[in-house]
Amino acid sequence: MTDEKNPLGLKKIHHVEFYVGNAKQAEFYYRKAFGFSRVAYSGLETGNRETASYVMRQNRVNFVLTTPLTPEHDAAEHIKQHGDGVRDIAFLVEDADHAFNEAVKRGAKPHIEPHEWSDENGSVRKAAIHTYGDTIHSFLSYGRKSSAESLNDSGLTTPSAEAADTPPSKGGEPGYSGPFLPGFTEQIVEGDEVGIVLVDHIVGNVELGKMNFWCDFYRDVMGFERYITFDDKDISTEYSALMSIVMSDGGHNIKFPINEPAEGKGGKSQIQEYIDFYRSAGAQHVALLCKDVRETVAKLQANGVEFLRVPDTYYDELPSRVGEIDEDVEELKRLGILVDRDDEGYLLQIFTKPVEDRPTVFYEILQRKGCKGFGKGNFKALFVSIEEEQRRRGNL
Repeated sequence: MTDEKNPLGLKKIHHVEFYVGNAKQAEFYYRKAFGFSRVAYSGLETGNRETASYVMRQNRVNFVLTTPLTPEHDAAEHIKQHGDGVRDIAFLVEDADHAFNEAVKRGAKPHIEPHEWSDENGSVRKAAIHTYGDTIHSFLSYGRKSSAESLNDSGLTTPSAEAADTPPSKGGEPGYSGPFLPGFTEQIVEGDEVGIVLVDHIVGNVELGKMNFWCDFYRDVMGFERYITFDDKDISTEYSALMSIVMSDGGHNIKFPINEPAEGKGGKSQIQEYIDFYRSAGAQHVALLCKDVRETVAKLQANGVEFLRVPDTYYDELPSRVGEIDEDVEELKRLGILVDRDDEGYLLQIFTKPVEDRPTVFYEILQRKGCKGFGKGNFKALFVSIEEEQRRRGNL
């Protein structure tokens, strides 16, 4: 239910949609490199004349990879400007109409008005608003099958046992029985799962001077709160710096750090490099929570995923900095995994290199052992490694 801490009735991140130049090839990459399975498809074969979309799933993570089929589609311009990148961070909500109307009333710019999205498996209410850059937030809520009926092969309507057994529940997923969303057909191609479980957080990079503007947006429009703040003293090196504020929903289930570049360090921060090549604000990285980071990273590395490496001296100082941990430090060193601790425990994390030719979107793989932080103690070593990559690209 909606309340003061959750005015839009947000339940969880439903999916993250990427606009990509070649969804068929991106599907192969995410399946073979990251262990996602293809579970649904929408394209010419399903009657979709505008886009081809592949739904990739691993446990509770849903990625949608979408390519335009004509140059007139909005996605074509998005790809021209940004390259492959996150278009939509979509939420499952109690009531899409309420979420949209409340967000607009609170100051959001509308993108898609609430409407019914239906096929033979039922219906979904959908709406969307704009956030930073060309990124949007969709709101999705589930209804019930119309008259609890579906079409059989002869075209006659017959009661659906699945629908008949599903009580009406506004916002309840059982109201839609398709493989993903209306217009998608089931298409199963199994990937070799690597242990990714859910989206922990998604980081947005915004222009200099815009961090507080977008933090206020998430507070005033979405009902989020400031969870953690980092300044340039926390995140700075000899060459560059950035500022970051983590915004979180009331239940701390949805977390969106917002970064902006900081001035006066003599070099181009990784945030500015991203903005220069993405050509606007956008989603910088998606952090994926896993069950056992060592097992996941070993599989990802075997699959060819490239990760940032910190100097080996980082591991010499690790025991004195973070104290006792369950993992073998030499194994963490071999894999390149970083460790940080807060008052409630520790986390293990590692960052991929950008997963496209522009130095824009990348991934964080992490495991939490009580820690609710974001690896503040690793920032210095990590950013030195990032700057070395920037130097190689000629962008520092």
